Amino acid sequence: MKRWEMDAFGRASLRLREVAVPEPGPGEVLVKVAAVSLNYRDKMMIENGMGGTVGFPFTPASDLAGTIAAVGAGATRFRTGDRVISTFTPGWIDGRPAGNARVLPGRALGGALSGVLAEYVAFPESWFAAAPKSLDSAGASTLPCAGLTAWFALVERGGLRAGESVLVQGTGGVALFGLQIAKAHGAEVFVTSGSGEKRERARALGADHAIDRTEWVAAVHRLTGDRGIDHILEIVGGAHLARSLEAVAVHGRISVIGVLEGFEVSGPVLNLLVKSPVVQGISVGHRRALEDLVRAVDATGLSPVIDRRYAMDALPEALDHLDCGPFGKIVVEVG
Repeated sequence: MKRWEMDAFGRASLRLREVAVPEPGPGEVLVKVAAVSLNYRDKMMIENGMGGTVGFPFTPASDLAGTIAAVGAGATRFRTGDRVISTFTPGWIDGRPAGNARVLPGRALGGALSGVLAEYVAFPESWFAAAPKSLDSAGASTLPCAGLTAWFALVERGGLRAGESVLVQGTGGVALFGLQIAKAHGAEVFVTSGSGEKRERARALGADHAIDRTEWVAAVHRLTGDRGIDHILEIVGGAHLARSLEAVAVHGRISVIGVLEGFEVSGPVLNLLVKSPVVQGISVGHRRALEDLVRAVDATGLSPVIDRRYAMDALPEALDHLDCGPFGKIVVEVG
């Protein structure tokens, strides 16, 4: 089979190699990979490992959709032929993840655990969830990270209710999932973007307001009559958190998701103290919430936005596209 591997950080180290098809061990399943969805985090892992430790040879990416090709001894959750998707943080089934105040939780695929850019993978059966019936493999592959991140922020942790306001920053995968999930829950949705063309596309997806990102805080104050936003998906990160603190409603909620402007967040303490918003970090989510999202996708007909699909051997071109800020998701079709 073919598998993307790297022996050192940097895109120049990526190699598409021929390796043996793995055998599923006890409690494992062999999955024939059909599609892999790329995330901005994959770009950072390839370039520098995000400051973490990985084992080489390393295979990038966390999000797959595929079909069970074989079942190891004692594995009972799936049968041969079942369609499945990966879970971003294997072993986090529900509740709190493993870890503590000193040892951070979150051993994720395509990070501390080698990833899924391969024609076959053999993993424990608990590392997978059933794929939605309503999506093809490319669409299903976008759920484990981007889809679940938006769902976990707004629904699982955010308790989103009809009539509330939601603001998403940009038009990448998490943002557009946030837009669609919020609309499905009856929310008023605000989208920020520096591109007029992307703002129009966001409106076509159901955004109530599409705002130029250079003046988005002032626009929020004007459009909400100074009330502010109930739920903000803070996808930029870094010092940009200060702007979200200006725009959030009193007792609103900010979900810190992105690190585009760095790994150190900052903002005015007065807005934090007086508005008293919930500021929550979102590190994707657990398998039970992913299964909830799958049911919601099938029930509502939510269709992930895929900007472009690439062939397995065109991973470098897919990463170049990721650099340019796609509208929605980029998917590598494996088989």
